[in-house]
Amino acid sequence: MTEAAIPSAHVSAPSLRQAALAGRAGLLARHPGVFTPNWRRRGATIATLTVLALLLVCGFASLDVSWSRIVRGLGRLGEFALLMLPPSFGTFDRLELYLLALAQTLAIAFLGTLLAALLALPFGFLAARNVIPNVFAHFVVRRVLDTIRAVDVLIWALIWINVVGLGPFAGILAIMTSDWGAFGKLFSEAVEAADRRAVDGIVSTGGSKLHAVRFGLVPQVLPVFLSQVLYFFESNTRSATIIGIVGAGGIGQHFAEQIMVLEWQHVAFLVLLVLVTVAIIDALSSRLRFAIIGAPARAG
Repeated sequence: MTEAAIPSAHVSAPSLRQAALAGRAGLLARHPGVFTPNWRRRGATIATLTVLALLLVCGFASLDVSWSRIVRGLGRLGEFALLMLPPSFGTFDRLELYLLALAQTLAIAFLGTLLAALLALPFGFLAARNVIPNVFAHFVVRRVLDTIRAVDVLIWALIWINVVGLGPFAGILAIMTSDWGAFGKLFSEAVEAADRRAVDGIVSTGGSKLHAVRFGLVPQVLPVFLSQVLYFFESNTRSATIIGIVGAGGIGQHFAEQIMVLEWQHVAFLVLLVLVTVAIIDALSSRLRFAIIGAPARAG
């Protein structure tokens, strides 16, 4: 290579631009498809954005969204924030009551998540295509899980309250039922994504189908299952607070009571209590998840 072919470090930006423009004709001749606009794709993108914009406008118009009311409500929101200061729990007897309710909320989230995971474990394998090749059985199991998962945990709480009555038992059943469908879907996807070579190796040495699942699939997917269960436990702590408002036990009942009697300082204390608890659970579950899957924990 000659010295003339080597670009100088002192070549100015206009010179580089002129060199690029001079070679543009050659690039167009060699790669015409790269520089030719794809009008069909651009048209589809513009049409999609237009439809989304129309849906947004129609949604605001049909649902009577008033931005002026939002602006006026910001002042009212500021008044509520001032009424919440400083956060207070009142008497120590009430503090003990709040802490017991928080412990009940954690118990609801833990038991509901654990029961849902145990219930969904066999269904996760039954819904996986690489475990159950029968198309009809696979379709039925998947649709059952989709139907259960389609109902929100708050609706399940209202259903179970009418079945077993008010209290934490209804909250446990609500979280268990809601997460059963979600776990079944996630577990089946993890099983389908597992490496097939371990299963084939066990079968090739004379192992049965059950042996292949037990020693080929389960060791691969078990860390993923545990990681997902830990994540759902952290999420269900917040869900257990919400369903408590409708009578499913836990600290949510106290939220509803204090809001109705306008004890905003107590409401602020309950909010802080839940936030701190969720933050601690999130930090601990994140470390456990990374330890289970064998990855280093991320800071923050």
